[in-house]
Amino acid sequence: MEKKFLPISQKEMRARGIEQFDFVYVIGDAYVDHPSFGHAIISRLLEAHGYSVGIISQPDWKNKESIAIYGEPRLAFLVSAGNMDSMVNHYSVSKRLREKDAFTPGGIMGKRPDYATVVYGNLIRQTYKKTPILIGGVEASLRRLAHYDYWSNKVKRSILLDSGADILMYGMGEHSIIELAEALDSGIDVKDITFVPGTVYKTQKREDIYDAVFLPEFERVREDKVSYAESFYQQYCNTDPFSGRRLAESYPNKIYVVQNPPAKPLSQQEMDDVYALPYMRTYHPSYEAQGGVPAISEVRFSLTSNRGCFGGCSFCALTFHQGRMIQARSHASIVEEAKLLTKEPDFKGYIHDVGGPTANFRFPACDKQLAQGVCTKRQCLFPEPCKNLKADHQDYLKLLRKLREIPKVKKVFIRSGIRFDYLLADKERTFLRELCQYHVSGQLKVAPEHISDVVLEKMGKPKAAVYHQFVREYEKVNQKLGKKQYLVPYLMSSHPGSTLKEAVELAEFLRDLGYMPQQVQDFYPTPATISTCMYYTGLDPRTMKPVYVAKSPHEKAMQRALIQYREPKNYELVKEALQKTGRTDLIGFDKKCLIPPRKTADRGKGTDREKMKSGAKRGTIRNVHKKRRN
Repeated sequence: MEKKFLPISQKEMRARGIEQFDFVYVIGDAYVDHPSFGHAIISRLLEAHGYSVGIISQPDWKNKESIAIYGEPRLAFLVSAGNMDSMVNHYSVSKRLREKDAFTPGGIMGKRPDYATVVYGNLIRQTYKKTPILIGGVEASLRRLAHYDYWSNKVKRSILLDSGADILMYGMGEHSIIELAEALDSGIDVKDITFVPGTVYKTQKREDIYDAVFLPEFERVREDKVSYAESFYQQYCNTDPFSGRRLAESYPNKIYVVQNPPAKPLSQQEMDDVYALPYMRTYHPSYEAQGGVPAISEVRFSLTSNRGCFGGCSFCALTFHQGRMIQARSHASIVEEAKLLTKEPDFKGYIHDVGGPTANFRFPACDKQLAQGVCTKRQCLFPEPCKNLKADHQDYLKLLRKLREIPKVKKVFIRSGIRFDYLLADKERTFLRELCQYHVSGQLKVAPEHISDVVLEKMGKPKAAVYHQFVREYEKVNQKLGKKQYLVPYLMSSHPGSTLKEAVELAEFLRDLGYMPQQVQDFYPTPATISTCMYYTGLDPRTMKPVYVAKSPHEKAMQRALIQYREPKNYELVKEALQKTGRTDLIGFDKKCLIPPRKTADRGKGTDREKMKSGAKRGTIRNVHKKRRN
């Protein structure tokens, strides 16, 4: 049978001879039929199980007719804001509107509303009063219970209530959606589907909630930050599919939101089956006239080899969404997909990435996890690698070697994050050598995130000494290979725990490195992370101890400016930060100084400032200063 896109219009619906869809899927993204897009996986999986699905992409949320183009679905509406939280998609950390939306045709901004899941859900409910509505995707998953919303600076209630939906699917959703579809298809009323793992439902019958941990009630969590931190950590400790408990949260008017335990991870065969579905592997052709969908360029020639992450970074929401349990595809599945890439007419011989949330994780962190799940209150890599950790890259190496041998493949890159602490925990260094020899093109991006152990501890990242060890070994391997390849460190400013003192430490590190980042990530408080909980409450939920949080825009600007201290536009902010921290010893002409005195900087607009802006080597700048002193 010829592969086709799923219908996105009445015309395409009629062409398939469909009178009524089983499911109508309303999404905030453009329709891209590629396994890197959640809506593609869910819709193709439903299709594979015999259900018909119609897509409504980026409906006009000001017109309720926009979600009624197919009429009422037989079983349910599905709703997702898209591959990103709609607020992260729309706004920068400074809450400024972004200029482009990579998930919209032509990159045009403004094709979806703020809080898209809520808006779409209510839009549907205005017309279809009793039709089941199932919400999912990242936005719903990370807002499934009471959560701090950075953009409104408020604690919001479960998105299940605000959206008017009946059931929320959290996590990746493959198991949940099929079980829900089968329950609805068998005639079970949506209000009675309270038993599916990986879902959240609402009820007014407390007596029907069994075997549950009751979280602090919503009004208490909203008013008391200590209660919020306690509630958040209970949620965090129940994200494992093997040990996670059922959670319940009470609201006014005797409403309860109940989170069932997480769905079990996919087996390798199930992962293979998901990625073998008949995707068209690109965006719907109707978008071509608008320039296509920019987001496809990042993933079109990339391969997903795993899901989940046991890295445990505090600022990452993966624990709440994909979980800490690694799920991996077989070599055969990945190689088969790679061969499909080589048949694409514009394939140039380069596979852009082979990985997942963390590229070099290919199996659970230890044998215990396979039967008992991850440890509730212990991390696999932080603060030190667990004694039970299985650090082994042999399987990943074998996979990469197979991919390199495929005809028409010139180069296989690794652009997903490499956990360098996990790499160092492996006694073998074969992976590091082959990484440098075959999978890096000039520079490797890594994420130490900071250099102060005080901040790293709050980030859940390894100590600075671990990164320094990796740098030494990386340089040594490249030297042996005769390659000039560099490390590009990702760094974050203003993370909870970072004062101006730690920000100055980071600037000194960059000075000694002779490197100034072109881009800096200011900490972004997104839903469902430990770091966001720290940002809002001023408490580390793991210990309930106070944490310093930079919240004023001016202090955040100073911390950010210190990372790019050579930029002339940052001069006053850097100077102020150095004065506030008593580090005026870093203002001057010595090789250890970050900035020159103001008068010299003003007088040297055509020399020093231009050189600083262009990132000239510090030695050259010092020579200029030396000549002036003479």
